[in-house]
Amino acid sequence: MLSLLGCGRSPPLLIAGGRVFVFPCIQQIQRISLSTLTLNVKSDKVYTRHGVPISVTGIAQVKIQGQNKEMLAAACQMFMGKSEGEIAQIALETLEGHQRAIIAHLTVEEIYQDRKKFSEQVFKVASSDLVNMGIGVVSYTLKDVHDDQNYLSSLGKARTAQVQRDARIGEAQFKRDAVIKEAHAMQEKISAQYKNEIEMAKAQRDFELKKAAYDVEVNTKKAESEMAYQLQVAKTKQRIEEEKMQVQVVERTQQITLQEQEITRREKELEQKLLRSTKREPWWTCCWRNSHWLVHLNF
Repeated sequence: MLSLLGCGRSPPLLIAGGRVFVFPCIQQIQRISLSTLTLNVKSDKVYTRHGVPISVTGIAQVKIQGQNKEMLAAACQMFMGKSEGEIAQIALETLEGHQRAIIAHLTVEEIYQDRKKFSEQVFKVASSDLVNMGIGVVSYTLKDVHDDQNYLSSLGKARTAQVQRDARIGEAQFKRDAVIKEAHAMQEKISAQYKNEIEMAKAQRDFELKKAAYDVEVNTKKAESEMAYQLQVAKTKQRIEEEKMQVQVVERTQQITLQEQEITRREKELEQKLLRSTKREPWWTCCWRNSHWLVHLNF
């Protein structure tokens, strides 16, 4: 970033990433770096809220904000004529001071177990302070936490023991739950099996009942059909017998008719014979014969 000072330039002209024409001996130009600076923020043996001294190291990325005119003007006022190393040292001391202040308000457990929360607090507090200098905090990350009294080691051992205990408890609970679930599953399996057998028995029973009903119906229909067949056979035989009787009656009637016709024919023949004989013989002979034949016919 360029800052042009001199005749006709009040306030100074600020140019971020550009060019400008300068009148020698009349105007003066100064540069400020807008590059990102990486700072190694160390805080050695800082006492926490419970009086435990710890050392904390954080990594911060900062830079002068060239896009914001107000922050750029503030940076020019603060760092005009200073080198990049001097700017980095000022930002580093500011960050280190805020880091110490936050460590003093927290416990070792809070810092060690929730690093994200600690980093967010440092980032927030440092950003609000550095922004007045025209510097923006791009990022902050907690890199390392250690102590010289093995407090963290003891805390880790206690945590390890707690984790191991929780693991054993969890494993025991898991086994217990597994046994319970297996027992429930077996019970459900047996119940389902019994239920299935009951349903099969019910289905078999219903099948047998329906089959028995169908058999009764079929047998009834079969018996009715058999009886109807026998009845029809009997009716047919009876009708045949009746027709035979009628035929016999007709035949007998015809025989009687033929006999009557034969008798009539014979009578006529006799009459004709008598008539012929009466014409030849005397009347007393003829009378005698007629009476004799009449008597014979009557007998």
